[in-house]
Amino acid sequence: MSQNPITGQGGPIRYEGLGEEVTTRLREAILSGRLVDGERIVERDVSAELGVSRGPIRDALKQLEHEGLVVVLPRRGARVASLTAGDASEVLAIRSALEPAAVEALLTADNRAAMAQLKDCLGRLKAAGNDSDLWIDPDLRFHQAIIRATGNELLWPLGAIIETALATSFRLSSAHWDGPIHSLPLHHAILEAIRRRDPEAAYAAMRRLLQGAAEDVRRALAEKRSKMPKRRATKERKVVGNAA
Repeated sequence: MSQNPITGQGGPIRYEGLGEEVTTRLREAILSGRLVDGERIVERDVSAELGVSRGPIRDALKQLEHEGLVVVLPRRGARVASLTAGDASEVLAIRSALEPAAVEALLTADNRAAMAQLKDCLGRLKAAGNDSDLWIDPDLRFHQAIIRATGNELLWPLGAIIETALATSFRLSSAHWDGPIHSLPLHHAILEAIRRRDPEAAYAAMRRLLQGAAEDVRRALAEKRSKMPKRRATKERKVVGNAA
């Protein structure tokens, strides 16, 4: 069955909460690679595919620009943001600094509600298998739930940063890995350590998960570089002469 680039197999949106749903659909299209680096996002086409007016689409593009997933230029429209090795390095540094500390902090808070949400996310990850389209949302929600349940008000504003970092990691690796299912045991290990209130195990499990994500990203970037056309070994013609 063929898929549309934005909706996948989801079809038009037919219920309330249009702005949030349009944002989710576009985000998933970018993260899964259906919309690729530099690709134009034409409001008219999105409107026809999702069956919504352009207002919610513009709101969604503003949100995705805030998340670093799209670039909106005056009179030129929106494009999927391009990612570089520098982006990858910054993303991994952010996640390595914040997420292990967040999972440790969660153990000192009332985490019953978070445990229920994390269990739900883990169940959805299991059901998703190696389908990256189905994996994206519960994976993001898993990590978001940890940040929001820490009870640490200093960490809460960083949730959006981690969400963007996660999204960027997903974009860099999802089209090149052996399938997201390989990280499921590490998600389970994090949940189990939280359940036991074992800070060392929780910290270590999160570090292992992030190290695996870093390896996925490095493999993806190496593969991307290997497919880039080599520059011709010819001198470029100078348009402007040397300054005197």
